[in-house]
Amino acid sequence: MEEPRPPTWGRGPPRPGLPFPRRCCAGKRAREHVTELADNLSDTLKKLKITAVDRTEDSLEGCLDCLLQALAQNNMETSEKIQGSGILQLFASLLIPQSSCTAKVANIIAEVAKNEFMRIPCVDAGLISPLVQLLNSKDQEVLLQTGRALGNICYDSHEGRSAVDQAGGAQIVIDHLRSLCSITDPANEKLLTVFCGMLMNYSNENDSLQAQLINMGVIPTLVKLLGIHCQNAALTEMCLVAFGNLAELESSKEQFASTNIAEELVKLFKKQIEHDKREMIFEVLAPLAENDAIKLQLVEAGLVECLLEIVQQKVDSDKEDDIAELKTASDLMVLLLLGDESMQKLFEGGKGNVFQRVLSWIPSNNHQLQLAGALAIANFARNDGNCIHMVDNGIVEKLMDLLDRHVEDGNVTVQHAALSALRNLAIPVVNKAKMLSAGVTEAVLKFLKSEMPPVQFKLLGTLRMLIDAQAEAAEQLGKNVKLVERLVEWCEAKDHAGVMGESNRLLSALIRHSKSKDVIKTIVQSGGVKHLVTMATSEHVIMQNEALVALALIAALELGTAEKDLESAKLVQILHRLLEDERSAPEIKYNSMVLICALMGSESLHKEVQDLAFLDVVSKLRSHENKSVAQQASLTEQRLTVDS
Repeated sequence: MEEPRPPTWGRGPPRPGLPFPRRCCAGKRAREHVTELADNLSDTLKKLKITAVDRTEDSLEGCLDCLLQALAQNNMETSEKIQGSGILQLFASLLIPQSSCTAKVANIIAEVAKNEFMRIPCVDAGLISPLVQLLNSKDQEVLLQTGRALGNICYDSHEGRSAVDQAGGAQIVIDHLRSLCSITDPANEKLLTVFCGMLMNYSNENDSLQAQLINMGVIPTLVKLLGIHCQNAALTEMCLVAFGNLAELESSKEQFASTNIAEELVKLFKKQIEHDKREMIFEVLAPLAENDAIKLQLVEAGLVECLLEIVQQKVDSDKEDDIAELKTASDLMVLLLLGDESMQKLFEGGKGNVFQRVLSWIPSNNHQLQLAGALAIANFARNDGNCIHMVDNGIVEKLMDLLDRHVEDGNVTVQHAALSALRNLAIPVVNKAKMLSAGVTEAVLKFLKSEMPPVQFKLLGTLRMLIDAQAEAAEQLGKNVKLVERLVEWCEAKDHAGVMGESNRLLSALIRHSKSKDVIKTIVQSGGVKHLVTMATSEHVIMQNEALVALALIAALELGTAEKDLESAKLVQILHRLLEDERSAPEIKYNSMVLICALMGSESLHKEVQDLAFLDVVSKLRSHENKSVAQQASLTEQRLTVDS
């Protein structure tokens, strides 16, 4: 009975290269060189080649400062010249822990790797392994610039990620996050932000690398980070983006559920005023809320109250951002109701504040709220107790009023949602008569002219639920020529398997529940018999069985009327195949034999039965392991023998 899930939010585009400012620690001598070298990058690159070999720290530092200044002025052009000079290969030898220039070299690599065309050259120059080794440094500036360099090389680069993966960089970074997690000074928070960003660029939209991070235990660490550093906007944002990426992976949900992520996200959400920040949290909540355990945690953490408040604030606004936020909040509300425990907690015996607020959405003039309200009711209607309570308290009339507002050129999604709710409400036996007397059938039939398959599908399902064991209603509907003709038309909707299947099932149900000759005549005259015969060959046993029972009633009550249609649909040959097929379920074999006996009253069908040597097939079934099948085989054999 669970409703289709409302749309959730997919991942956004990859995040840009880490936008952290350069940090230089140039000495007096370096500053003296900057002016002299800034005008001539080529000279600097030549000099750098010499000093890199000589390892003259002062000269080297001056060259590096000049490069950093040139990159700050024109990153792309400078990067192209660096690539053309072949200097990248020298950087690998300069990335040594003992050198005072190491942080600046890593900084230069971070800057050039902001350009897509420089990432593979950085990998080819052998920079990844020494950079990963530098992650073991105790120097915070070295760690910061190394994290930036690796993060930018990994951004949207398969080669960069693969190299970092092979060098074991991810595990070292996660270990740092764990050990530095509780330190809240600004410099440490900046480093944590860079490391989070590096892991994000490393794994973004790459399922296998995300799975690797999850197996390394990154999720509990990130959740802890979010809790401790929630006042730091940059670090919080980086955590949220990382969560958004990881939460898409099904294997992450269990780890998330074992943390206090729900509590932390709701706490953070309550503090946010800006639309963009709330949207970022929504993008994490949506995939997480697909997990039932997390649904319940979010409900218990008070997310629903936040969502209801947003709806109340935005409902009358015509601003684009407010309309989008209203949709997101109401969709998420419906998503939370897809979990059995979370749904029942919010229902509170039909007296809960949340349930009452959702009810008030249905008569709203806002289509999004009408849709969310109807979907919410459909999800509350997932057990008999809730359904009975809601029907007794007037929900059916509210839904019919809503449908009435959408008959002519109505909103298809609202029609679909309201019909879904009515279908679910009609499942308990005690509700059927109440809903029939309330006029639900008439309300639903107004949508018979709909050309929208989702609406057709739910309309058919609602009618089928309503007439279950309701003979009078089944007869009334079964004599409705317009309905039956539409069903026969939809039985041929090969492009929409759901509509085709439901149409067949409703045709069968009309006969089975009414047991009426008039209904059978209407269906025969409308050309429905051939579809019931085809239905007997369905891959679904329940549909096969429903078709065979309906056909047996046709044969018992109106064989003469249906004889030609049964013959042209090759029913006898189909029954022979069903009895011969070892894969046929016992109930299929049983009802096929019952139907064979009923067909013996027709001369032409009787002859077909004789020509196909049914006796051989039936006699074998006398030893069938199912007693009912074996007994029916004996009776059928006697009947065939007498009539032969």
